[in-house]
Parts: sequence; structure tokens; C-alpha cells
Amino acid sequence: MSEIKDNNAIQLFEDKQIRTAWDAEREEWYFSIVDVISVLTGTENPRRYWSDLKRKLKKEGATELYEKIVQLKMLSSDGKRYKTDVADTEQLLRIIQSVPSPKAEPFKAWLAMVGRERIEETIDPEQAIDRALETYLKKGYSEEWVHQRLLAIRIRNELTDEWKKRGVEKGKEYAILTDEITRAWAGMSTGQYKRLKGLKKENLRDNMSNLELVLTMLAEASTTDISKAEQPQGFSESQKVARRGGKVAGVARQALEAETGKPVITSQNAADFRQLVTDIVEDAAALPEHTPDMADDGKKDE
Repeated sequence: MSEIKDNNAIQLFEDKQIRTAWDAEREEWYFSIVDVISVLTGTENPRRYWSDLKRKLKKEGATELYEKIVQLKMLSSDGKRYKTDVADTEQLLRIIQSVPSPKAEPFKAWLAMVGRERIEETIDPEQAIDRALETYLKKGYSEEWVHQRLLAIRIRNELTDEWKKRGVEKGKEYAILTDEITRAWAGMSTGQYKRLKGLKKENLRDNMSNLELVLTMLAEASTTDISKAEQPQGFSESQKVARRGGKVAGVARQALEAETGKPVITSQNAADFRQLVTDIVEDAAALPEHTPDMADDGKKDE
């Protein structure tokens, strides 16, 4: 792992602290396993508990999980740093499933619900769209923004389907091509874009303005269309197409900025956008009411 950074301890359950570390390259949180064990079980010896659980997991055949556990130096109560086992979010949820604790039940119920919903969405993809719409609205996004975001998801899926046909491998190669597109239209990598907006694990597109989303869609739709016309073979040829597709939106961005004198790329994120809407509503509510008498007076003055 690289670019591991310490972060303030987070509080979960009865104000007990869980030590964390952020991997900027993988965009992943890592959690101290013994801290989580302590919170869930209340044991006075979480290290011994975790040691026994590791042996149990290994015996039960959870070799993949066992082998992926890594160690990081974390600050201890004596002020010194010691190597301790840490887990990412996925690993941690699997460990929690193996802990017989009432405090683990909410996590297990959540996992069961997510699993059920995923199966339902596979059978009927429209359910996934409905749930996404509901989730965004609950988070405070406007309905207009949400419909645009869902369109962006569809355009993105069309692009990844095209990449799959061209022999591009899902995962790292998709991420590299996405970076090429973003660089070509926004003038920065996806990672730089997220840092500009003060994001870590959050989804970049969920923190874009309407205009940023539109240009992202233009870049990806252009890449898809060029790819269908050119029919590149493999990652290397698709990389060149990605740059060309992104450049189409880059030209549009520069033209718009020249017309308005304002930058399209903004450091504002979802919290800023929601606060802006709140401020507008509150300002409107604070205005004096426009009474019928005032309207009549206005007509007479004309």
C-alpha cells in the first residue's frame, strides 16, 4: 500500500474509538480489527479474541480473507506506534459476520438486506434505478439533478460495455481510461479532481454541478461513439480513443469558459450544492409578502 495517512479516530458504539488509516491511492479506509472486536464483544482482551478468531477462520477455509489481512503501525494508548492487523471495509464486514455479538446484528441485517436487493435488481434492473432515485432524493439532491445523474450512469454503462467489447479489462484498465477522458476534458486526473473537491471515498460524480455532469456525459458519449466507429482493439488503442473523446468535451468547456468568463470546474461538492439550495429557499422565505393591494398600486402607477 502507498500514501497511507493517519486520520482522527472515529467513534462507534458507546463512544469507543476505532483507529483508522486512509490509503489515498486505493481510496480505501483501513480499520484496526482489535478495536472493532473490542467494541462488538466488550472483551477485555480483544487481541486474544482476534487471535482465536483468526485460527477459526483459517480452519473453516476462509483462507482468502486470512491472507489479505495486512498490518499497519498505529498509535497505541502508551503513545507509541505498533503494528496491528487492519481490514478494509469488505474484509471488516466479513469478520463482523463471524462475531457472535448482539452489536453485530445490525451489520448482519444490513448485509442480508443488501444481498437480497442485489438479487432482486439482477432479476429486475428497474428496481436498481428506483432505489437509486429514492436514495439521491433522500440525500437532498434536486429531482432535476437526480434524473441527470441517472442519465450519466446509463451513458457510463454504455461506455464500459463498449470497452468490454474492445477487450479492455475491468478494474485497473477502466480506471486508466477514465483518467484519460477526465484529463482531456477537465485538465486534471480523477484523483486531482477529487482532491480539488475535498473528497476521499465519496463518488466524484455525486459531487459535480449540473454543468460538470453534462460535460462528463459528453466526454463519455463521444468516446463511445468514436470507439464504435474506429473499433479499436485492446487497451492501448482504446486509450487513444479515450483521449479523443475527452477532448471533444474539453473543447466545449473552453468555449463556454471563454463566453462566460467563469470556470466550469468547481471545488464545490454535494454539501455545498445542497447548502446553496437551502440558502435560496431561506432567503425567499424571508422576503416580505407581495400583497394584492401592493399589486393594485403598481398597476395604478403604470
